[in-house]
Amino acid sequence: MDTEAQHTERDRSSRPSGSEDVSQEISDTEGPEGRSRFAWVARVADWLPGGRISLTLLVCLVFLLILNTFVVQPFQIPSGSMENGLRIGDRVLVNKLAYRFGAEPRRGDVVVFDGTGYFGNADYIKRVVGVGGDHVVCCDREGRIEVNGRSVDESTFLHPGDSPSTVPFTVVVPDGTLFVLGDHRSDSSDSRDHLGSPGGGMIPVSDVIGRADWIVWPSAHWTRLQRPGAYARVPAADGAHG
Repeated sequence: MDTEAQHTERDRSSRPSGSEDVSQEISDTEGPEGRSRFAWVARVADWLPGGRISLTLLVCLVFLLILNTFVVQPFQIPSGSMENGLRIGDRVLVNKLAYRFGAEPRRGDVVVFDGTGYFGNADYIKRVVGVGGDHVVCCDREGRIEVNGRSVDESTFLHPGDSPSTVPFTVVVPDGTLFVLGDHRSDSSDSRDHLGSPGGGMIPVSDVIGRADWIVWPSAHWTRLQRPGAYARVPAADGAHG
């Protein structure tokens, strides 16, 4: 009985000692590593005036800068050339990734582009009417824009009282370029007005900044910009539907 008791005492005394050693080893190993993960945050916060508040604001600023540069960019409507859909002072969000991964602008898209060397030294917002290879004509017997032999009903977005164009034209859009028009045709300087200028009024796809997807301000005018269904029936230049 004494021997059994002695064994029991030794077993009991040995377990806490082993547990303490193991837990101490874990604590010594994991503690410094866990603390070191965010040590740089504390050091940067201590260095900045304002501490963690300034650091948080700086991180948010960098995030917004990256977002504005590569993902989305707000754009303020400067004129009435896209009324009634887009009014002076409206702010739209431009999707800068829309055409980054092989996708191309499509007829009906509202795009923002750099007009330097073509329209003027500024950014512009217009609607894509023709893409590379398209034959765009104005006008058919009913006074409508015609693309690749198909008349386009623009009544859902054309400014009330405007005709599709008071200037007749017939153009073939070169590959890699776009033929663009404003929705408020009587108050828009667009591809029609630059047919005799360098580039023939066409906008290189490479100069497109992005696609306008949302009106975000004023809040009462908040809406998503949809591609009009009228262009869905226009055949591609090769005869296939696009």
